[in-house]
Amino acid sequence: MSFSSVLTALIPALGGSLTTDLIARYERSPQWRNGEFRNSIPTELNVHLRDVPGLLKAMLARSTQREPSGDLPVVRIDPASLRISPTEPRLTWFGHSAVMLEISGMCVLLDPMLGRVPAPFPFLGRNRYSKSTPIEIEDMPKIDVVVISHDHYDHLDHGSVLRLLPKVKHWVVCLGVARHLIRWGVSPSNIIELDWHEAVQIKDVHFTCTPARHFSGRGFWDRHKSLWSSWVISSPQTRIFFNADSGYGPHFAEIGKTYGPFDLALVECGQYNPKWQAIHMMPEESVQAAIDLRAVVAMPIHWAAFTLALHPWYEPVERFTAEALRLGLQATTPRIGQSITIGDEQPSDRWWENYNV
Repeated sequence: MSFSSVLTALIPALGGSLTTDLIARYERSPQWRNGEFRNSIPTELNVHLRDVPGLLKAMLARSTQREPSGDLPVVRIDPASLRISPTEPRLTWFGHSAVMLEISGMCVLLDPMLGRVPAPFPFLGRNRYSKSTPIEIEDMPKIDVVVISHDHYDHLDHGSVLRLLPKVKHWVVCLGVARHLIRWGVSPSNIIELDWHEAVQIKDVHFTCTPARHFSGRGFWDRHKSLWSSWVISSPQTRIFFNADSGYGPHFAEIGKTYGPFDLALVECGQYNPKWQAIHMMPEESVQAAIDLRAVVAMPIHWAAFTLALHPWYEPVERFTAEALRLGLQATTPRIGQSITIGDEQPSDRWWENYNV
């Protein structure tokens, strides 16, 4: 047994182990080349070994700007309100990239990382900005579909999956993520694993796995051994794009041309740095991505929950909204837990300013 297999056996949060059978399956994917999944264009990090000590020191240092001045409040969700399906598609943001989508009579969760710390061990990360989430998992209704974009800890959380297990009917994930869910007790029969441009229809909703420019891995031994993705979610009423993590690239325009236009684009905006710009967009690039996608409205996500980079916690949304205004793109900035109806007038108040230092 390999060292990585021993670790994953001893520490469940690390996820599932690779096997020769799984690798044989991945090798059938056009995205698998030379023993790993690859991006469609060259994607290199500008981080060298000599940079690591300085980055670690900066990441561990406390800063009055890298976190809110107090616990971020959340709008509480009444569990009773979720028992009645809305007539129009409704969306609720939980902070970072976690979203609840009520669409065509179904309840869908996107990247439901609802835990306290995005790491395999609590001491490795900082706590969520808010003391609670808008609703406890145990108070949620039955979940028809959970969509997972990739296997990083701030998107696929072991503890959240365990709590969701009794409630979820389908898990729709990109290629390679299923092994983690199976390791944590999800039945393989409940998992639908897709490659880029593959799709599945559940009731009246289509879920299409689309490209992103990123990477994957829950440890040093499994980097690039599962795929990363964005998602197109479409129903007879609406068309939504969900981008959890991605560097900027031509794939946004290609997705917009093939699957757009979109009523709403949920676009990564946060946890960026010039050294890793190839895998995390700068806010101005996020706005351009939404324009490339042919989105009517864009919503910045991947911020307001965790400190995973060196920029001020509020800077992503400041830069995103400024660039959207400059380029004439409608941006919506709901509070954490605030439900919005897709197609209605969208909230754009600057609520985060109350928690800047």
